[in-house]
Amino acid sequence: MRRLIASTFASLDGIMQAPGGPEEDSGGGFTLGGWMFAFRSDESMDISASGFDGKDRELVLGRKTYQIFEAYWPSQPDDNPIAKTFNATKKYVASRSLTTLHWNNSTLLHGDVVSALVALKAQPGPDLQVIGSGNLIQSLQPASLIDEYNVWTFPVVLGRGKRLFGEAARPSALRLVRSKVSTSGVVMSTYAPGGDIQLGTFPSA
Repeated sequence: MRRLIASTFASLDGIMQAPGGPEEDSGGGFTLGGWMFAFRSDESMDISASGFDGKDRELVLGRKTYQIFEAYWPSQPDDNPIAKTFNATKKYVASRSLTTLHWNNSTLLHGDVVSALVALKAQPGPDLQVIGSGNLIQSLQPASLIDEYNVWTFPVVLGRGKRLFGEAARPSALRLVRSKVSTSGVVMSTYAPGGDIQLGTFPSA
């Protein structure tokens, strides 16, 4: 059984709206695109060494993230290591509206996305990686299909936008596997599922 790894950037208040630029992702009237710009020279932006670069993995993308990636990565120079990896690897796209995909090595996931991912995980091959794709993560988390979360939390509060975990999230515990803090205060954390939430009561004085 291969693992499914979810990797995302998020604000301190849990917003994961695409951060690259003002026009990149304006879904839901989001007006703060480019919120990661202030961290561009920080070591937290070295995604080639971060687990966000898709190395030795196949990608699983939601429609919006796929379209953002499709518009950018194929046109990057051949010596860009992330572009080289993204362009060459297999990509599985969860979408109800797309009927054709133009980025090479891309395949549509048909039918129920949870069932499709259960089948993909059971096939031989490298681990699967979700990057961004908030709607997809929110569909897979209640089904307990995500084996690892790479969450980079940036010291900004956005107040509005798509949240990493929505109201339909399955209550569950997470176990911190590793963590690092960049010089600019980005907390780069990896979590694994930790089972059910353990409830209790503090003893009274």
